[in-house]
Amino acid sequence: MATIFSRIIAGEIPSYKVAEDDRYYAFLDINPLAKGHTLVVPKQEVDYLFDLDDETLGGMMVFAKQVAAKIKREIACKKVAVVVLGLEVPHAHIHLIPIQSENDVDFHREKLQLTPEEFREIADKLSK
Repeated sequence: MATIFSRIIAGEIPSYKVAEDDRYYAFLDINPLAKGHTLVVPKQEVDYLFDLDDETLGGMMVFAKQVAAKIKREIACKKVAVVVLGLEVPHAHIHLIPIQSENDVDFHREKLQLTPEEFREIADKLSK
């Protein structure tokens, strides 16, 4: 059975796409810690990030670097954090989170509640 991320990539489940190429897909996290919080996933369905072959993992980081540059340019932040976390979706992914301090990557704190319009506005800014 396809993961929720594979279904998002296939267009079966809507997402706020930020970037895409033939191997990777980036979209806004719907439970963000900050505006611009983005997930980067390989289109290849592999459960664990470090089970990806070296070429795919390296390419994913280069792709994420390009997405992070857009986040840094469009979202007010000191840096863009890269976090590998998550057991709930069996599909390798990384979080790109705009931060002002290290406290901004506390996944136990309350998530932002954004409207569909806010998500679309952010995705539009980041997809340029």
